[in-house]
Amino acid sequence: MTKTLYVGNLPWSLSEEELAKVFSAHAQVISARIITDRETGRSRGFGFVEVADGDAEGAIQAMNGSEVGGRQIVVNEARPRQNRF
Repeated sequence: MTKTLYVGNLPWSLSEEELAKVFSAHAQVISARIITDRETGRSRGFGFVEVADGDAEGAIQAMNGSEVGGRQIVVNEARPRQNRF
């Protein structure tokens, strides 16, 4: 089982590989993705990290408020996606 974590206030230059590496010190990372603008392809400053279920709480505690690339990131459990109708 896995949990998805929301990660906000990411540096614009951070890659998905770097995001996964940062979290791998605290959790078994399944995947990491950074959300980009559809038109420019530029990072929107947030992303999602999928981790093993048992590692989620520890990763949130360890990473929330920590500094990555000179920015203080926000980490919490992602909410389910809502339809936009």
